[in-house]
Amino acid sequence: MNGALAGLLVLDLTQGIAGPFGTKHLADYGARVVKIERPGSGDVARRLPPFYQDDPHPEKSGRFLFLNTNKQGVTLNLKDPTGAALLRRLAQEADLVVESFRPGVMERLGLGYGELSASNPALSMISLSDFGQTGPYRDYRLTELVAFGLAGPMYANGSPDREPLKFAENAALGIAALALANAAVAVAVSGKLTGQGRYVDLSIADSMLATTQNHPMSYFYTGEVSQRTGTAMRAQFLIGSFPCKDGYIAIQGAGRGEEWWQRFFRMLGQPELSKDPRFCSSQAIMEHGEDFDAVWYSWLMDHTRIEIFDAAGEARYPIAPVYTSEDIYNDPHFNDRGFLVEIDHPATGPVRYPGLPFRHHGSPPDPPRPAPLLGQHNREVLQGMLGLSSQELGQLAAAGVV
Repeated sequence: MNGALAGLLVLDLTQGIAGPFGTKHLADYGARVVKIERPGSGDVARRLPPFYQDDPHPEKSGRFLFLNTNKQGVTLNLKDPTGAALLRRLAQEADLVVESFRPGVMERLGLGYGELSASNPALSMISLSDFGQTGPYRDYRLTELVAFGLAGPMYANGSPDREPLKFAENAALGIAALALANAAVAVAVSGKLTGQGRYVDLSIADSMLATTQNHPMSYFYTGEVSQRTGTAMRAQFLIGSFPCKDGYIAIQGAGRGEEWWQRFFRMLGQPELSKDPRFCSSQAIMEHGEDFDAVWYSWLMDHTRIEIFDAAGEARYPIAPVYTSEDIYNDPHFNDRGFLVEIDHPATGPVRYPGLPFRHHGSPPDPPRPAPLLGQHNREVLQGMLGLSSQELGQLAAAGVV
């Protein structure tokens, strides 16, 4: 393995999105990540859409396939004493265990950090849960929407006369995954350097609250509660999506000073308008909104998304086209950087995936490996690491342990 984390052995007991996405980062960096799944059913993400060619098969979930690339796959029934004993043996060889069961489950299985680290003091462990291992909410359930409502910027998003809104997709779970990957690298390095592992209690809700994209920040510093502004700030700061000749473009955070407006009108090919009394400042534009809209929307409807993007790039003004999924995969920039990679999986054949968001200079990364089939590496891991015989492995499979 050529990755920066080559030589690091991680036992991945997570499922769903946040945990597997976090451990995927470790695998992408070169760690040997052994994914432990329940025999027969496996990770719940195997049943999440989209499915390859709309075939709802546990080996064809696009979400599972992406989140678990570059990992090995082993099945163990941790509720069975033999399965739990096998995990304890694997933990003796590991640098890090990552789990996402409900608080208290690992202890009830005899697999808590105290038990696992007793024979491997350098072992670290991360427990990922909805609200953490302690506190009044520790046993409550959390979803993406709940995370945004309780610990995120939802209250301040949307129009003031409508209900609060959240960001699309799984932003909160993605943030927690990044927090997990950061914590994993920190404790793994610490364990290697000191010979003493660490236990990490990681909360998805806390991870969301720890970001700067958060309306509580204003209250912490000013005592003011952020309010929904909707489109009221659009003309002043040009925030949001706007229609153009062939779709939409997106802008955020521009128009806050004279330099921005000079760039803006230079992008429009009308630099002289930055000296027009109606458009010389944000306040002036607010007072002459109809005149500004006539110039702005007319220019938008005369140009395509890419024409606008190129003009914005030349003027160094922050605008981008609103892409469809097809646009993303055909984009020349992402393809030029080699970001999109083709991975051949036994159940789907070759499929293009988002690749690594970083580049190794001087040591090219190993070719990406597909997500494991359920139990695909039982023989390689359990025989190779623990020395089980083929007969023993067959008996464990017959008993439902693997």
